[in-house]
Amino acid sequence: MEEKVVYIAGMGLIGASLALGIRRQHPDYKILGYNRSDQSRQIALERGIVDEATADFKAFAPLADVIILAVPIKQTIDFIKVLAQLDLKENVIITDAGSTKLKIIQAAEKYLPADKVQFVGSHPMAGSHKTGAIAANVHLFENAYYIFSPTRLTREETIPRLKDLLLGLKARFIEVEAAEHDLVTSQISHFPHILASALMEQAGDYANGHELTNHFAAGGFRDMTRIAESEPGMWTSILLSNSDAVLERLTDFKNRLDAVAELIGQKDEEAIWHFFDAGRRKRKEMEIHKRAGVDSFYDLFVDVPDEEDVILQILELLRGTSLVNVHINEENRDDINGILQISFKSESDLLHAQTLISQHTDYHVYLD
Repeated sequence: MEEKVVYIAGMGLIGASLALGIRRQHPDYKILGYNRSDQSRQIALERGIVDEATADFKAFAPLADVIILAVPIKQTIDFIKVLAQLDLKENVIITDAGSTKLKIIQAAEKYLPADKVQFVGSHPMAGSHKTGAIAANVHLFENAYYIFSPTRLTREETIPRLKDLLLGLKARFIEVEAAEHDLVTSQISHFPHILASALMEQAGDYANGHELTNHFAAGGFRDMTRIAESEPGMWTSILLSNSDAVLERLTDFKNRLDAVAELIGQKDEEAIWHFFDAGRRKRKEMEIHKRAGVDSFYDLFVDVPDEEDVILQILELLRGTSLVNVHINEENRDDINGILQISFKSESDLLHAQTLISQHTDYHVYLD
């Protein structure tokens, strides 16, 4: 790829992590950054995430061969309008990192000159409840889907050149039409965030009269509501930019809840069993257990006995290894071991951990 100057607007988790991935594969490229917040700009400069940073979006745009808009959706559309008025490099590639695609692409096709710029919609399907440049992680996108949505401004060479630029992310590149992207993400991303926040609101209100709710909220409730900690401004923007699809999913879910409520009211034991069995089977069939999606982790499982300091012993072996999460899958039977689940972001850390634990313990270690 000939491009040497990359301009990333937005030094949050996504933008700063993109910069780290680009620098890993292309250390000779000059990376420029924009961020309104002084703190994120300073962190990005101190950590070497970018070579230069500005609070004026227009300042670096004419210098760039590639411009990545890693800002909220409404701001992305506003920046597209600004770029349309600037004297940019000929054939500059412009892309975004938004969680919805159709409205962004419609804006790009409306305002950007097709004879002067290239544009393709992008969505790196990775994230965290952590925010800002301080949370940047070069491993964030490894094995996650990185979606490209072509537009009328996408040329034959646009996506291949972006793939080369982003090779250091170690992501799984895929092309999806914008409308289909927004429909699918309304189901597997946007609606679940509504559900998680609604569950937290319900539980919080319930705890006012039942204090133990706050103390017993663990296990499944914890896993289902983790994403409720996500940044509210971003999710407001996402829902409003994909409102029709999200509302349709909400209506569908209400109908499903009503159907389950009717089964419970009728005390239809067989139908309720089939309801849970269908959910269990469908989850096993989905790619949730494979290396793709928003939370693309490598999971290691260790059968551990119920003995003091076992978990600490294993974690001590992994000192210096980057962990994403540690979870104990407790069993209800006394005659079998519990299962320690350790999640990693990179395959190298996973294999290293597997070797260490296997060499220094006699516990059964296996991969998902």
